[in-house]
Amino acid sequence: MRTKTSRRTFLMSSALLGLASGSFPEVARANTLPDGQRKETGLVFLFQGDSITDGNRGRNTDPNHIMGHGYAYAIASRIGADFPERDFIFYNRGISGNKITDLQKRWQPDTLALKPDVLSILIGINDTGATINKPAEATTPEQFETIYRSLLDECRRANPETLFVLGIPFVYPVGSRQENWERWQSDTRNRQVVIRKLATEFNAVVVDYPAVLDQAIAGKNTEYWVWDGIHPTVFAHELMAREWLKQVSQRLKFLKKYKRSF
Repeated sequence: MRTKTSRRTFLMSSALLGLASGSFPEVARANTLPDGQRKETGLVFLFQGDSITDGNRGRNTDPNHIMGHGYAYAIASRIGADFPERDFIFYNRGISGNKITDLQKRWQPDTLALKPDVLSILIGINDTGATINKPAEATTPEQFETIYRSLLDECRRANPETLFVLGIPFVYPVGSRQENWERWQSDTRNRQVVIRKLATEFNAVVVDYPAVLDQAIAGKNTEYWVWDGIHPTVFAHELMAREWLKQVSQRLKFLKKYKRSF
């Protein structure tokens, strides 16, 4: 009897050690809390990315400017105003011009150290731009995928319950983007495929910004929404914020009021 008990204890201990050592990446990459049972007070929301997320944000603690003037600001202002009793914290760490390799260099201080519960990322268009204009700095879609996955893995190991919100990058044939348009379009699509793949792998929320913008552009010229083919206007930022809230509300149940609003 003692032998069986000892063996059972050994097996349980071995399993736990295996999980701790990361021997089972599929466990590390999956949220363990079912939807509807996720922590919903005191959440830390972190927005990461390039200039679209940066939104000319402040670089100090001045609360008037810390979220910038884009979609991240619109999301934080709405949630913060409607749920003050939940003590949420919002960070914007987007940096203009960033590529996936730039995120990698600053991942520890600008992401892991902030311990996000909800991590929203929009990255990729500068990687496409580098492919066309600065090939020495460019990553292939395969390298982009490898680095992006490693960043999500690091975050998930630090907090297995992190909810990832992955934005799909976009580009339109406006301004200088009309030059080499087929290359801009093709490379961006390749990175969109990568992000959708990672979203499935990490059980992330997908925010399909191109689909929202395509629909808007069908009713009004492209420049009204994306003035240079890459950067949204204030109107498009609002559409992006609405879509973010709509999609994330499927996982954070207290946001369901927004799902009905848009």
